[in-house]
Amino acid sequence: MKQSEAAQSEAAESEAGQPVVAIIGAGIAGLAAAFFLRDEPVRVVVLEGSPQLGGKLSVAEVAGYRVDVGAEALLARRPEGTGLIRAAGLDGDLVSPGTTAARIWSRGAMRRLPARQFMGVPADTGELGQTGLLSPEGLARASREPELRPTHRDGDVSVAGYVAARFGQEIVDRLVDPLLGGVYAGRSEELSFEATLPGLAQASRTHASLAGAAASLLPPPPPSPPPGSPPPPARPAVFTTLRGGLGALPPALAAASGADVRTGAMVRELVRGPRGWRLTIGSAHAPGHLEADAVILALPGRPASRLLGGVPGAAAALGEISYASMAIVTLAYPDAAFPQLPDGSGYLVPAVDGRPVKAVTFSSVKWPHLRDRAAGLLFVRCSVGRIGEEAILQRDDGELAALAAADLAAATGVRGAPADALVTRWGGALPQYTVGHLDRVARIQASLAAQPGLAACGAAYAGVGIPACIGTARAAVDQVLAGLRAGSTRVRSTAAVRAPGSSTPGPSTPVRSTPVPSTPVPSTPGQDGE
Repeated sequence: MKQSEAAQSEAAESEAGQPVVAIIGAGIAGLAAAFFLRDEPVRVVVLEGSPQLGGKLSVAEVAGYRVDVGAEALLARRPEGTGLIRAAGLDGDLVSPGTTAARIWSRGAMRRLPARQFMGVPADTGELGQTGLLSPEGLARASREPELRPTHRDGDVSVAGYVAARFGQEIVDRLVDPLLGGVYAGRSEELSFEATLPGLAQASRTHASLAGAAASLLPPPPPSPPPGSPPPPARPAVFTTLRGGLGALPPALAAASGADVRTGAMVRELVRGPRGWRLTIGSAHAPGHLEADAVILALPGRPASRLLGGVPGAAAALGEISYASMAIVTLAYPDAAFPQLPDGSGYLVPAVDGRPVKAVTFSSVKWPHLRDRAAGLLFVRCSVGRIGEEAILQRDDGELAALAAADLAAATGVRGAPADALVTRWGGALPQYTVGHLDRVARIQASLAAQPGLAACGAAYAGVGIPACIGTARAAVDQVLAGLRAGSTRVRSTAAVRAPGSSTPGPSTPVRSTPVPSTPVPSTPGQDGE
């Protein structure tokens, strides 16, 4: 992997007459795009403004062991993620979880998630009643849902608005909101039903009840085996990760792509140039320049918006996408600190309970390879912060670690301080798919499609998970290659596409803490993250 100073000036002519494709941002989407271009007759330059690759895929050392401090799992059933991992030569490092049985810590008690639910929307209110998640009044209200007349939607609506109209507010507060919050760090009263739950939104159009729509998306419950028969084979794992952590994927992709990958290369301006696009890189005092035939923006919405000042449709829509900040607190406890070792993958916490930690993952339980590597230690991840809770993230690392540790102790009874703790802050990390998100994305895509040699990818568009981000990278690559093959990127207009003088950060960069040895600290249920 080649690195250069962002201020270095260079001639932009490509080697052997090859077109140049510049990718701005080296998170998973940008690196996937570079990898997809590896066999194409183009020169690929990846420009990352921060000092490191990977965006929200990152590993760090805790208690002497390297563990994920960003996204720690991806959906195994979507081929974009596992396919890319295999193509990069890491298929031998894929591992499956030991358990994905999560719970909800609600009203001071651990309660199991109903098996027959789709992102918190129950398919079986009888089973829901056995979990104790709802009050008798809330359960009675939810149980009437199949009897209600269909609720018609005129355009997009919030998840909370639609689900509460069907099941009552308590099902939203105690079940739907914690699950959605674990993915988006958002709130269901603001999140788009069509964008965050597209399968359920579609199914709800053909089913009289929302419970029936949820049931149609779930596999049928397994039949009870006859007495004395062997247990049925286990279903394929929903999630997977890499033995060395998902943070091992970005450097592997960068190396396998053959691209010129540069860190510390902040792109400040993007304008039309004689051969396509002209990028200004580095500080205002010592800028460098790159001429490119095509550009892929693999950035969060607002930095991308600032670069696209001359593409008003895309810039405006990208600027409307808000982002949630959060922190991951990673703790390593000796086994003996727990009154009994956890037997599930973790738990979620409803926002209405007012706890600082929204989710906890017992990493060493969820991922047996961690247990094998660090016998006697139990790694725990706590996720702190939701949209609108930025004040809690203003606390210093020691305070955040202490808050997480106190919540973990209240939930599990863990005693004493952890052997090690690490706080990783993710500022503006998670895009909020608020009501109208699909319309915003359509405006962005239409606006970019009218600009030859310009495309975008990442978590802002079609899903925040790793496979979804990779899917947008594939689409962006196809878009710019189609333009190059058509010879339509040699645009001689000099219209500015970006107001000069502003700065464009790369994908959200974690600000790490030093270990907090004297404070106990918890963790988070693993999410499929970007």
